[in-house]
Amino acid sequence: MPLNIPNLLTWLRILMIPLFVGLLYLPDTWLSLHQQHLFSALIFALAAVTDWFDGYLARTLNQTSAFGAFLDPVADKLMVAAALIVLVDLGQVAAFLAFIIIGREITISALREWMAQIGASQNVAVSMLGKIKTAFQMLSIFLLLYQEPLWGLPTYEIGSLLIYLATILTLWSMVYYLMLAAPKISQRQNS
Repeated sequence: MPLNIPNLLTWLRILMIPLFVGLLYLPDTWLSLHQQHLFSALIFALAAVTDWFDGYLARTLNQTSAFGAFLDPVADKLMVAAALIVLVDLGQVAAFLAFIIIGREITISALREWMAQIGASQNVAVSMLGKIKTAFQMLSIFLLLYQEPLWGLPTYEIGSLLIYLATILTLWSMVYYLMLAAPKISQRQNS
């Protein structure tokens, strides 16, 4: 496991998960509800920014590694899954939306692993659609964690709308990746 700046940022993102989750369950005597929302949303946003930044640094500093390529998407999926589970528990997100998003992440991770085993990982490489899906997920989760008006904007309502759009993009990207993999899957079944 190479210890470089991108991998350290990924580990930091993983360590932030229990922090932003735990803040939402602190007693009101420790932090006000407003402070819980603010700090959990800011920590989530910082974690989301490190997701972009660690990839950028890995490419810029030429510090890419097989371990980093493995750990980065794991950290992303843990972060999104943890946030969605908490938001479901707090009544902010419908359970079926969280199930779709988390289920897609597991499905595509398994698909990518299988495609790598058969030497066809390039067939299901991350696409622009996947990046857009991730951006919608991160923004909607941030707004739902904060859930208080921001600059006069109803963040909870916007976040609620965006989580539905993120779910649609999640399903769309899953179908897209499955269609990309379908020829290889068919080829393997016929051989």
